[in-house]
Amino acid sequence: MEKSVHESFRLIKRLVIILSCLSYSFVRSDCTITTNIDYVSALGDPEMKNDGLRVAIEAWNQCNEVGEEAKNMGSPRMADCFDLDYSSLPVKINHKVDEKDNKLGVQNGTYGGIIAGDNPDIYAAQKEIYLGNKCQVMDNPNPWQFWMIMLKNGNTDTLAAICPENGKKAKPFPQTGRFPCFGKGCMNMPTMHHKYTSFVDQEGHMSGSFHGTWDLDSDEEDESVVGNNSYYKVKWEKKAGGNESWVFHHLLKTSSKYPWLMLYLRADASRGFSGGYHYDTRGMMKMTVKSPNFKVRFTLEILKGGGSGSQFYLMDMGSCWKNDGRDCDGEVTTDVTRYSEMIINPGTTALCSRNRLSACPPQHTFPNGTTVHRTDNERFPYEAYHYYCVPGNARFAESPYDVCDPYSNPQPQEILQILPHPVWEQFGYPTKKGQGWIGDPRTWELDVGKLSQSLYFYQDPGTKPVERHWSSIDLGTEIYMSKNQIAEWTVTDFDIVVPRTDI
Repeated sequence: MEKSVHESFRLIKRLVIILSCLSYSFVRSDCTITTNIDYVSALGDPEMKNDGLRVAIEAWNQCNEVGEEAKNMGSPRMADCFDLDYSSLPVKINHKVDEKDNKLGVQNGTYGGIIAGDNPDIYAAQKEIYLGNKCQVMDNPNPWQFWMIMLKNGNTDTLAAICPENGKKAKPFPQTGRFPCFGKGCMNMPTMHHKYTSFVDQEGHMSGSFHGTWDLDSDEEDESVVGNNSYYKVKWEKKAGGNESWVFHHLLKTSSKYPWLMLYLRADASRGFSGGYHYDTRGMMKMTVKSPNFKVRFTLEILKGGGSGSQFYLMDMGSCWKNDGRDCDGEVTTDVTRYSEMIINPGTTALCSRNRLSACPPQHTFPNGTTVHRTDNERFPYEAYHYYCVPGNARFAESPYDVCDPYSNPQPQEILQILPHPVWEQFGYPTKKGQGWIGDPRTWELDVGKLSQSLYFYQDPGTKPVERHWSSIDLGTEIYMSKNQIAEWTVTDFDIVVPRTDI
């Protein structure tokens, strides 16, 4: 009898704790109920520790296409993939992708089984698959290919009408200050110079890099020359045989002709569509991750911020689903790219406010599941949101609303950008401006799965709520409309983990 009463008391006590945690006013870090969930990596290279690296690079124009290849550069997809051969001393690096593979372009016709005619957009997509086949590693539950370094040029030639408008053919219109462009050719691909991974000393340290510029008339093969041009460089380093992570060192510089540039390190799906990419993709994920069941871990050190216009994304997630909840199928007028990004540049302020409701999502969901409408001036956390915009094909968007840029994706897009704020504390995100910024390197464990489940995304009324799968998880910066700015940072130990039961 005494034991039964004791057990009943314990159950009642635990129930009280659980009910307290469900109340928003009591939610704090010390209120976490621990569970014994066994997490495993969803990536082919957990924590970036494989000695045999797989890394690729891609470049996009403003609408995530190629448009035209840079002279003598081939299609803007390259890879550095290799295994180490320990069968004899010294240890050798066996590269799986050679210079001929990396320099392939439309002028090479059908070499490698690439069938694209003279279309540089389709050629780049096919080349990514070709390189992926060279780099692929068989694994459970699915094979994987490489980490992806992504570059993007925000220049837009509105007179040339190269980019579609919400997936439909656009008409030319006069250049405006909203879209930078110095004239014909402003949407060009960058140069790509590749230093293949090699041993750099007798101690087993390895290093490799990609670098280049969008200023094609001032290109330098010497990676140490930055000058006044636009510039990017990603360098990776590791000691063979060690248990430490590869160190990925990133640098991005804008110029007067190229003031809007992006550089991200992405873990993409190894099949299907990835964030903003309407072709069959290749990447590091062995599976797409599903809300709310995944976490993202990494160490980030920001050395230079890129100025006030640098939207540095601590975390950027991308996916694709139609407004009625169906999966994307490549029909660019009805497919919608979905993005959510945490900006940690302390110079970035909230555009969302009680005086500009159109820049706020219609509602916010607290950790306990309760929602608050953006018109609730007392309870809605306006400062937690930088900006929200609806996809251009949203037929039932709640007024007032801003429509997302119709030209910077091959299809309509929805964007939700958040800022450090106490409402994100339970998910492991920064709660104050400056956390994780210059001088404050941190190792993060972000409950991106639970956060992504709670965020607002548009869906047509009366349709079944979509099961949110994410095909791109990345971090890096978008330097927006800022001349001659430099951002520099390192990433190590990147991993995405899911419950073992989800594999």
